[in-house]
Amino acid sequence: MRLVTLTEDDDFDGWRDAAREMVAAAVPPSDVVWQVGEGPGDLFAGNDSDDTPAAPAASGGFSVPRAFLDLARSVVLHSDPTRFSLLYTLLTRLRTEPKLMEDRADPLLRRLDLLAKDVRRDIHKMRAFLRFRELDEGGTPRFVAWFEPDHHIVRANAGFFIDRFASMRWSILTPAISIHWDGKKLEQGPGAAKSDAPGGDPIEDVWKTYYASIFNPARVKVGAMLKEMPRKYWKNMPETALVPGLIAGAQARESGMITTAREAVGGNIELAWEALRDEAAGCTRCPLYKDATQTVFGEGPVDARLMFVGEQPGDQEDLAGKPFVGPAGQVFDRAIAEAGIDRARVYVTNAVKHFKFEQRGKRRIHSKPGAGEIEACRWWIDQERMLVKPQVTVALGATAARSLLGRVVTIGRERGRAIELPDGGGEAWITVHPSFLLRLPDEAARAQEYARFVEDLRMAAGRVSAA
Repeated sequence: MRLVTLTEDDDFDGWRDAAREMVAAAVPPSDVVWQVGEGPGDLFAGNDSDDTPAAPAASGGFSVPRAFLDLARSVVLHSDPTRFSLLYTLLTRLRTEPKLMEDRADPLLRRLDLLAKDVRRDIHKMRAFLRFRELDEGGTPRFVAWFEPDHHIVRANAGFFIDRFASMRWSILTPAISIHWDGKKLEQGPGAAKSDAPGGDPIEDVWKTYYASIFNPARVKVGAMLKEMPRKYWKNMPETALVPGLIAGAQARESGMITTAREAVGGNIELAWEALRDEAAGCTRCPLYKDATQTVFGEGPVDARLMFVGEQPGDQEDLAGKPFVGPAGQVFDRAIAEAGIDRARVYVTNAVKHFKFEQRGKRRIHSKPGAGEIEACRWWIDQERMLVKPQVTVALGATAARSLLGRVVTIGRERGRAIELPDGGGEAWITVHPSFLLRLPDEAARAQEYARFVEDLRMAAGRVSAA
């Protein structure tokens, strides 16, 4: 059994030198105990790793892929006590399996990739959520921050803060170590307690005011926010004290944004709608924007008494930037004409504003939006309805109905009757989406369902006349 003692928890150079020597001596992973300082060693690491013995030493050294070195530099920073042993096991296997780094399904490599991912996430959190507070040291300001990392990332992350705050004198305090920059040299000190870091300073009041002013309720996604900014970091960030109140008031502010827009343009609803459309063009409320060509917003007169809401734009709508211009749109146009409805006098939009699809060769195949995507886009539908104020809103399909009513809807049960919308925004009528008619294989069934679809539209238009 060989004992390897490393100087620090993040001692990559020490690990690399020792590992190189032991590989050359054909020492198997199960015969090595890794230890940091005088602390307890990685005594049982061999039981948790692949015990494949190292190959007999070849003459001279051997090279490893750059990908392995990059992975090892990250994994060494992890807090997992078995990390050194796992890396050494992978290194010994590379001697006989030179293509191993390309096998992402290998259990050992997959485990190490996850450790590296944890480290990268922790580095990002430190950069994003660390907050400096100003201290006066004899007339010279020093900025001090407290942070509690999950892994041994402080020294590895120091360069980022040196580059970002090169002219400042600053200190970063953590439970394990502290680092201090005087504008020229970086020094390391022992760990600290949170009480060693200062509380608030005057700059924080300015920052809170700024943060509250830029808080956009249109882009609030609480689940995503908590995933990216866990509550454990909130206590060190001054602006997070404002977040609960800002979230609680987001709904009221949503309505206020439309009212303010109306007032700002002298009650001109068309200009308010244009501002809303321009805002939606940059929507990132769900991941669909990443692959879609553009946001496809609603169109039609903003004083329309009848509104139609579809599911989402299709391939042709995504390219054209207009709703209902593809095959389903052609069926829709023909049906509303037979129902006696002038499309130029109705407002047409979709529950989801970006095209969701699966790429199959050169074709983009429609994919049904999920609950999260529908919910993310409800804000835009709500604002469109608040501006247009239709007397009747027709939901074309289950996705549109769910968006309007906020619940899962069975079309067969709800079809053909008026449903009072929960926000006092008139009534809703539910029918099928015209794409449903295109999918019917039987011509007779298609004709029957089309006739029923036209009748649904005629009934909805009749409700407007009666209102």
